[in-house]
Amino acid sequence: MYRFLDSDMEGKQENKVKMKKQMNQLDEYDNLYERLSAYARTDVYPFHMPGHKRADLNFTNPYKIDLTEIDGFDNLHFAEDILLKAQKKLEKIYHSRKSYYLINGSTCGILSAIGALTKPEDHVLIARNCHKSVYNAVKLFHLKADYVYPKIMNCGIQGNIEPEQLEQILEKQKNIRLVVITSPTYDGIVSDIRKIADITHKYHAYLIVDEAHGAHFSLSEYFPESAVSQNADLVIHSLHKTLPGFTQTAALHVTSNRIDEKQYEQLEEMLRIFQSSSPSYLLMAGIDRCVDMIERSGSQLFEKYQKNLIRFYKACEKLIHLHVLTEKDYEEYQIPAADHGKILIRTDSTSLDGRQLYHLLADSYHLQMEMYSARYVLAMTSIMDTQEGFDRLFWALLEIDRQLDEDDQEQTAQTEHFLEKVYGVREKVLEISDIVHYNIEETDLHCCAGKICAEYIYLYPPGIPMIVPGEKLTDEFVKTLEKCCQMRLQLAGMKDRTCRKILTVACESMDRL
Repeated sequence: MYRFLDSDMEGKQENKVKMKKQMNQLDEYDNLYERLSAYARTDVYPFHMPGHKRADLNFTNPYKIDLTEIDGFDNLHFAEDILLKAQKKLEKIYHSRKSYYLINGSTCGILSAIGALTKPEDHVLIARNCHKSVYNAVKLFHLKADYVYPKIMNCGIQGNIEPEQLEQILEKQKNIRLVVITSPTYDGIVSDIRKIADITHKYHAYLIVDEAHGAHFSLSEYFPESAVSQNADLVIHSLHKTLPGFTQTAALHVTSNRIDEKQYEQLEEMLRIFQSSSPSYLLMAGIDRCVDMIERSGSQLFEKYQKNLIRFYKACEKLIHLHVLTEKDYEEYQIPAADHGKILIRTDSTSLDGRQLYHLLADSYHLQMEMYSARYVLAMTSIMDTQEGFDRLFWALLEIDRQLDEDDQEQTAQTEHFLEKVYGVREKVLEISDIVHYNIEETDLHCCAGKICAEYIYLYPPGIPMIVPGEKLTDEFVKTLEKCCQMRLQLAGMKDRTCRKILTVACESMDRL
């Protein structure tokens, strides 16, 4: 259990003043390298990706090993030697049929996977909470998209995709060729991939699982079962989100025998299109070291990680006003499973909102969270997190909790109702890829109801669209957007960053619909 005493508070207050001064000095650096170097010297603890958590892993001078495809070092796009062997190690630890290095992130894997399994005008069914890269693939490959919507939990947290709902859509629309699901979600919520895979295959479609946030699932029984072993066809992992890989490193796995030789060829062609023709040997070396670390020390690292998480969750039972989500919360919403490594801290019973808690933890305690929403904050953890880091987070939450009062429950209920609307069902009028054939104009936000949206609007992170091009704007959506602005949530995608105007299909083009 945590060994904190009230007498520790005086020392903590002294440190806060010192820490604040330290952080303010960062603004003095207008050179990125110098600012990053100065930041590395601070005591800010990273509860965010990448999963290496800025630990000293004894990586050599990067300039010494920044090479190109010279003799003896193979070619990622036509791997025959050392890079082929490296990718075979990935296959071994994930038990996949074939695995590919990705050095353009999971985005590259998602684009390549969708491109390999579809042709123009194919119908695809995608989870509405998919990452924006999935929507970009729909546009690039001229696909016709339908959506399956996740359940919404407290605080607007996106829940799982229900297999029964998915089957209803597939039963009704038998021309769907591909299903794309995100599991786990950005918040760590897991869907029943085995059931979803069985249903998808029953209707002769393929299943791609964006498991970017679940690269650690296969490596410890403490975490949910990976999509790799649940009959998905293609699975994408980010090795930098929850494992100690460099930012931008990821992997694509072929996991079923339904992928034929021609599709393998298409997949590799897509990878050559969406990956750099000069893939970074630094990033590939980072993947190799990450895999070696898992092979050599994975069991010990995950055992320590598990103990730290269990200890942390147990300690957080002391919190009175703030609430850290646990198994009981997920059971209440009949969530199949959740990633214990994603720490969700709810503020809905307090006078704080998510943004305030996020900045309080950053400014007063130097704990950098991954993201905030209206009523919760997300801390991302990995095998590289230390007991000291977990201690600091618990101590900060306990100290904040002691100073809080309960919030007005009526206001909380109103917020909950609003959050359910953020990712509500929108009426599709045009396909995403069809927007290019219409004239586009800027429309005042207050006059756009009834028009067709011509741009993405999403909260970032996590990058899930609230509305996509081709969907109808309504008065209710405009009010929801204004509320997001009032709550100072991080909106992205709109050309007008002041949130006063929105791109819409022009009036003269509307006459053609």
